[in-house]
Amino acid sequence: MEQLGKILIVDDNEDVLFALNLLLEPYVEKIKVAITPDRIEYFMTTFQPDIILLDMNFSRDAISGQEGFDSLKQILSIDPQAVVIFMTAYADTDKAVKAIKAGATDFIPKPWEKEKLLATLSSGMKLRRSRSEVNLLKEQVEVLSNGMAGCPEEAIIGDSEAMQDVFSTVEKLRDTDANILILGENGTGKDVIARMLYRNSPRYGKPFVTIDLGSIPEQLFESELFGYEKGAFTDARKSKAGRMEVATGGTLFLDEIGNLSLPMQAKLLTAIEKRQISRLGSTQATSIDVRLICATNADIRHLVENGEFRQDLLYRINTIELRIPPLRERGNDILLLAEHFLQRYARKYQKEMRGLNREAKNKLLKYAWPGNVRELQHTMERAVILGDGSLLRPENFMFQVSALRQRKEDEVLNLEQLERQAVERAMRISEGNVTRAAEYLGITRFALYRKLEKLGL
Repeated sequence: MEQLGKILIVDDNEDVLFALNLLLEPYVEKIKVAITPDRIEYFMTTFQPDIILLDMNFSRDAISGQEGFDSLKQILSIDPQAVVIFMTAYADTDKAVKAIKAGATDFIPKPWEKEKLLATLSSGMKLRRSRSEVNLLKEQVEVLSNGMAGCPEEAIIGDSEAMQDVFSTVEKLRDTDANILILGENGTGKDVIARMLYRNSPRYGKPFVTIDLGSIPEQLFESELFGYEKGAFTDARKSKAGRMEVATGGTLFLDEIGNLSLPMQAKLLTAIEKRQISRLGSTQATSIDVRLICATNADIRHLVENGEFRQDLLYRINTIELRIPPLRERGNDILLLAEHFLQRYARKYQKEMRGLNREAKNKLLKYAWPGNVRELQHTMERAVILGDGSLLRPENFMFQVSALRQRKEDEVLNLEQLERQAVERAMRISEGNVTRAAEYLGITRFALYRKLEKLGL
């Protein structure tokens, strides 16, 4: 017989409590007993029983059962989905019907028949599990609905060799469940790649749950990740499943994991290793089955060296490591993305714009894009809003150079160094195409060949 979980028995007859303890001990996880109904609230919040066996009659009278109905009302106000089975020596049909209508799950007469009692408890336990599963499914459906509604599939654009390597790796991961760590600067599209991995995984169609660890206060992280029971803290007015529990069967995306504090890293590692979590305020472990996709813009190995990130957690989350290249290393992808965003915002703002002129394209290619794709997207939206005519021109793009970057640029005054930097950057953004690199530099192809030879590039 399957284990019957945790049972609370409320009865003022100590012989009944002793007999039920003896009978049920081999079949249940834990048993707690209460002689008076005034202990019910305490056990509901601390013990959190799966089933409550409740006597109908206590001190007030021996036959009406009103005290039992009062206790039932109290129980259901604490946990509307509680499984309560009444017990009474004065059973009759009317009382049984009234009990079921009031919210009781079943009714057992005293003295009980062992097999009937065990069968009733087994049915009650199945009902309890079903209700928990339904609640979890509701939360998963809500997550799926919100996720799909709020995050339409982003186009992933990139013909550069660096991005083709990313796409190739994603394709190789199509049939795996491996945990993945995505590395990349802010704005490179780590969240977009995470969703791409999800769409190409065996878990597609199951929950895709995200947590931005950079935006959640540390004191709320544990309750967000693991959930909590009613009364676990001041504002916990009802129980709530955590993101890990909701993601069971699906994928959990932990964005900016480098921001996680060491104590929280330890708790996350324990959950991953044991594949179990416990809600705040609960002593009961819940099994989880999630695939982890993590992302960070931090130098995570530097954090490990400095003792700011646990090496054992890093081993757990980076079965596969995926680096998303910054936009400045993606060459002509800058123009592909610019055209894509131009078309999007031209439609949105009802502008008749066909594209960018040659000088505007060169200006976009020469800029370093510290904010990466996100910065390019905002730049294109602003240019479309303020632009006139059918083509965007260089003056439509006003880039703000940070003081730090300006200082770094000012530090380099040596002409040979400046020339080397310019040639290296032109070759990088042209992806080795000498003709295009020469065009960026404003010199002939043959002049660029001579400079490459002179600089040993």
